[in-house]
Amino acid sequence: MAKKKLPQRLFSTLLALVFHGRPWLPSSKGGGSTTAAFPSSPLQRQHPVPMANDSLAAARTLVVDVDGGLLRSSPSGLFPYFMLVALEAGGLLRGAVLLLLYPLLCCVGIGGDLALRVMAMAAFCGLPESRFHAGRAVLPKWFMEDVAVEGFEAMRGAKRRVCVTNMPRVMAEGFLREYLGADVVVGRRMKLVCGFYTGLMEEEGQVALEKKKIMLESDAVGLSGSLEFLQHPLSHCCKEVYHVTQEDKARWQALPRAKYPKAMVFHDGRLAFRPTAGSTLAMFLWLPFGVALGAARLAVALTVPYRYSTPILAATGMSWRLKGERPGAPPGHACGRGQLFVCNHRTLIDPVYVSVALDRPVRAVSYSLSRLSELISPIGRTVRLTRDRESDGRAMARLLDRGDLVVVCPEGTTCREPYLLRFSPLFAELSDDVVPVGIAVETAMFYATTAGGFKCLDPLYYMVNPRMCYTVQFLERVRTTAAAMGREVPSTDLANLVQRKMGEALGYGCTMLTRKDKYLMLAGNDGVVRATDKCSAPHGGRRAQ
Repeated sequence: MAKKKLPQRLFSTLLALVFHGRPWLPSSKGGGSTTAAFPSSPLQRQHPVPMANDSLAAARTLVVDVDGGLLRSSPSGLFPYFMLVALEAGGLLRGAVLLLLYPLLCCVGIGGDLALRVMAMAAFCGLPESRFHAGRAVLPKWFMEDVAVEGFEAMRGAKRRVCVTNMPRVMAEGFLREYLGADVVVGRRMKLVCGFYTGLMEEEGQVALEKKKIMLESDAVGLSGSLEFLQHPLSHCCKEVYHVTQEDKARWQALPRAKYPKAMVFHDGRLAFRPTAGSTLAMFLWLPFGVALGAARLAVALTVPYRYSTPILAATGMSWRLKGERPGAPPGHACGRGQLFVCNHRTLIDPVYVSVALDRPVRAVSYSLSRLSELISPIGRTVRLTRDRESDGRAMARLLDRGDLVVVCPEGTTCREPYLLRFSPLFAELSDDVVPVGIAVETAMFYATTAGGFKCLDPLYYMVNPRMCYTVQFLERVRTTAAAMGREVPSTDLANLVQRKMGEALGYGCTMLTRKDKYLMLAGNDGVVRATDKCSAPHGGRRAQ
C-alpha cells in the first residue's frame, strides 16, 4: 500500500514546488490524511509553523541528509571530496583521470547517481583498503569547513543522530562519528576484492535494521536538502521531514572554528586548497612551471648569501617577514656559551628561517630527517636526536658549550593548525635562558608536511608553491636557571610557561597532544584521540605537563 502511495506523494510534492515554491508532505501518521508544511527556511523559520518549530527542537531522533541538509555545498558539490580521495590516496595520475571525466559528469548531471558512481570508480578502483586513511586523516578538515551553522545547530539539539549520505560510507563515517557525534551513519559500501577496492558501490546492507530501530522512536524528524532523500527508506520512518531549499542554503554561514564540537588539530594530505574542477585544473597547469621554479629557488637558497637571496626569492613568491626585533646578547651571559632557541614546529625548514632571520648560521636538532632533506638544507648537517633523554641532553649541551646557536622544536612533530602540542621539558634543563621563537607559515597550494606520505618530499612541496610566506617572531627571553641548575622549579613548569607565552603571541591554543597522538590519528590503526588527551579550545586549554 505504501508503494502505491509513494508516486502520489512525489507528484504532490512536485506540484507544490511548482505552484507554491515549497514542498508539502503528508504526515506518516493517521493514514496520510493530514499534511505538514515545509517552511521555505525551516531552520531560520521565516514562516513560523508552531508544529514544525516544536518538532524540530524536541526531536529525540534526527535523520539528517548530510549531502543536502548539513553541508553548505549542494549535492553537485561532492566532486572536490572525490578529488581529494583521488589525489591524496591515489596520486596525481588518478586525479588527472578524474579531472578529464569532469565534462562527462556535467553532461550526465554531476549531482546524479550515475555521476556519483563514476566518481567513486575513478577515485577508489585499485586502492588497498588497509592503506586507505583519507577518510579519517584528510577529509574531516574539508567536511568541517563545509558544515553550515544552521544544520549543525539542528543536529546538535537531537538526542540521537542518524546521518544519511550518498557518498561511500568510508569517506564520511570517520568525520560524522568522530567530530559530529553521529550515532548511525548510513551510506553505500565500496566492494572489495582481495583487500582492494573495486570502485563499485553497493547499497547499505543494514538500512533495514536501522529502519526498524528508528521506527521504535515515535518522534523521528528528517532534515533534507534534496527531494531524492524522500525516496530513501529512512525518510519513511520520520513523522515529518523539513526541506531546505537552495535559496535558504545560499544564506547559510560556515561553522566558525570556535564552535567546532571537537578541535581540528590534526589532518593530513598535501593539498592546501579545496580541489574544485577549476582549482584542480589550475594546479595541473602550474605544476610544470612550479617544478622548474622550485629548482631555481633551491639553487638560489643553496648558493647565494641570505642578504642577497632574500629579495631574489621574494620576487618569485617565496617570502618571509620578521615580526618584532632580533634578540640581542643577554646581560651577564657566559662568555663563549651558545644560545638555545625554542620554536614551534610548522615544517622541516623552520630552523632555516630562524637562521635567515638571525642572519647567522644555526645548528638544528631533530628527531627524524630524511637524507634528501639533509642534503638540500642550506644550514648544513642537522644533529639527530635518539629520543633517549640523557643522550639527547648531552648532544645539545655539547653544541651549546661550543658556542653554537641551537634551534630545537620541543613539540617533536609538526602541526598545521593554530595549536601548540605538548612541549618536551628537556630544553629547560640545558641553558640558563632560552629565546622562544614563534613560527607561522602560509602556503597557497601544497602543505610541506605529511604523516602518511613521503617525508623526503616535504621541502620540495614547499618550494613548488606559487607563493608562500614564513613569519618569524622572537619573543622575550625566559630564564631557565632554576630548572637547569638548582632544580628549584620543575622543568615541566618552565616548558608550560614557554608554551603559554608562544601561544599568546601567535594566537594559538595550547594542548596536551603529542607526536604519538598525531600518528595514531593520521596513520595508525587507532584513529581516535583518547578523551584524556583531548585538545582544548584555543583559549583556556590544558597545558603541557
